[in-house]
Order: sequence, then C-alpha cells, then structure tokens
Amino acid sequence: MKVGFIGLGNAGGKLAGSLLRNGIDLTVRDLDKSLATKFLEKGANWSESPRKMAESVDMVITCLPSPSVCSSVMEGEDGILKGISKGKIWAEMSTTDSNEVRRLSKEVLNLGAHPIDCPVSGGCHRAETGNISILAGCDRATFEKALPILRIMGRQILHVGEIGTASILKVMTNYLATVNLISVSEALTTAAAMGLDLQTTYNAIAISSGNSFVHETEGKVILNGSRDINFTMGLVLKDTSLFQKLAEDHNVPLEISPKVVEIFTDGVKRYGSDELSPNIIKRLEEAKNISVTAPGFPESMIDDEPEELGYEVGSGLSH
Repeated sequence: MKVGFIGLGNAGGKLAGSLLRNGIDLTVRDLDKSLATKFLEKGANWSESPRKMAESVDMVITCLPSPSVCSSVMEGEDGILKGISKGKIWAEMSTTDSNEVRRLSKEVLNLGAHPIDCPVSGGCHRAETGNISILAGCDRATFEKALPILRIMGRQILHVGEIGTASILKVMTNYLATVNLISVSEALTTAAAMGLDLQTTYNAIAISSGNSFVHETEGKVILNGSRDINFTMGLVLKDTSLFQKLAEDHNVPLEISPKVVEIFTDGVKRYGSDELSPNIIKRLEEAKNISVTAPGFPESMIDDEPEELGYEVGSGLSH
C-alpha cells in the first residue's frame, strides 16, 4: 500500500517516521518543506499538492493542527477531495471536531473512497517509537483495510465504532490528561512551598493511588525544568475547548472543564500559544516565587519499550 502523509509536526512527523522506518512506500507534504528534508533523504517522495498526493497513493493521512486547516487541505483548489477516488482511504489522525470529520467524510464517501478518523493518544515519545495508541472510527471493512498501516504506527488499536466517534473519545482523553496535568502541577507546587523533598514527593505519588500516566511522564519533565513534551498550550486550549463544546451541545453542566479552559486561556495569554503545555505550572511558580524543579529527572520523555507491531484491542484490552 502506498501511503501519503500531510502534516509533519510534533506528532505527524513521528508517525510518518514509523511508516518510513518500516519500509512503507511513503509520500509526504507539509507547508514547511524543511520538515520533510529528513524524510526525503531517507527515500520518501514529495508531493506538490494534496490533490496530487491523493491521486498517487492508496491511503492519504492528515495530521494537522486545527479543524480549519484540515478543511482547507481537504477542500482547497488542489485539495485531497480533488484527487481521491474510489477504493482509496482518507485517514484523519488530527485531534479535531467530530462534526467536521463527519462532514468531510460524507464528501469522501460520495467519491467512493473510505474515511476513517484515527487520532492517537499516549504522547509524542510513544508516537516516535510506534508504540502509541490509536482510536479508529469507521465501518469495519475500512478498519480492516487500514489496520496493517495502523499497526505500524501504533501499539494498541481500538475500533470504537462509526466515523467521528474516535474524535469524540480523543478530546475526552485529552481533557482528562489536562485535568491531571493541572492537579499534578498543584500538588508539586504545594510540596515545594512546604519544603518537601521533591524526589520523595514524586516517588510517593508514583506508588500511591494518586499516580497516573501524566505524573509518571510529564511530572518528570516538570521537575527537570525542561517541561518538554512536544505539546503546546495552544493545542491544549483547542482540545479542552472542543471537549467543553461537546458538553455544552448536550447540556451537560460540567464544573471542572470550564475552569480548565479558563486556566489555559490565561496560560496562553501570559506565555503564548506556542509555550510548552507543562509550563502551566509557571502560573503557580510565579505566584509563590519558587521554582518547582529537582535534580535527577530526565530532560525529555523517553519510551524505552522496544518497538512492536501493533494489534487490535477489544473490551478486554488484550492481544
């Protein structure tokens, strides 16, 4: 299967890297062509437009920063919809609006092609090793056709139902991770303000009921001071706002979610949308005039598990 990949940013570049590393015939594209250099040097092809890419590959993947950007890539004058045809697959791997995915999917279906929304979860460090998780929304036939490619990019792949469902679940998981990031930041800052040893504090949380994926990963780079997880405050605000809109559209009177949006709106205002998301802790550090850092923690998140061909998981989450 020939695969095209549009969007070589923090997550997309790593997902595309897994495909190239595993011998897939890959064509790439990004508005910033410099991001494609390392792929082209390793044998990937370059496409001059989304349309030409869709014409030349069997499966075209988009991994883009916002619903509006994806819409322009799909519906532009030289967009994917101008080149995709019967039997081909469009895979949307962005974290995006479920209604927009469904709308664009209807256009894809009208052309005889097959849409799938398949966002990833687990952090860019796991995207780099091909061990990230993938949620896939589409009909079963499309899922099975796309699965060999998904298994290269991800470790655990869950078929979640109809198109759009994966995008809903993705913004929910990002919301939960963001709540956890805020609570970890509050806990570590309180420990620092009390004069507790932060290595001991980290270990205590890690072996307790308060432990979490976010604490074990982002907690380390917070304490290192690098705060580097390849994810920005602007992206967090986009994702949590999408989740809040889902709740509002269904009249769910959430209480924590609006506060999360408020916190990250303030973070973007203070530090800019491109600031690394764990630096939301700076709001607390500045309020207390302290640095919540400690020696002995890694500068970046590293996935030390060996790369493994992915597999579909079901309700039992097993092979």
